[in-house]
Amino acid sequence: MEGKTVILPRRWTAWLNAVVLLVAGWIVIAVLSLQVRPGTTVVAVAFPPWWSAQQVFEAAATAKAEIVRSTALPTLLVVRPDDHGGLARLTEAGAFLVMDVQAIAACFGK
Repeated sequence: MEGKTVILPRRWTAWLNAVVLLVAGWIVIAVLSLQVRPGTTVVAVAFPPWWSAQQVFEAAATAKAEIVRSTALPTLLVVRPDDHGGLARLTEAGAFLVMDVQAIAACFGK
């Protein structure tokens, strides 16, 4: 029995393809549903998770965005950006993600 090598079949490739497809589909749906629509006046802004609440409020103030509401997550704010380049200033101030408020309205339910 010496000299025989046991070759195990590779079954991981079948489920790996399915997992990759599932994750890619979820990302595409999330990106499309969280996009800010043209003409939106109120947006949700996600800042880096390692920032303190003070840093988040200072970044929003630096971007000249009016704070409408804070959330349970200290790095997620609902703001009303200035009409003239407000979204770009939020990104420059350190925002990771600017989202449509309607897309995440379920997070604010009581």
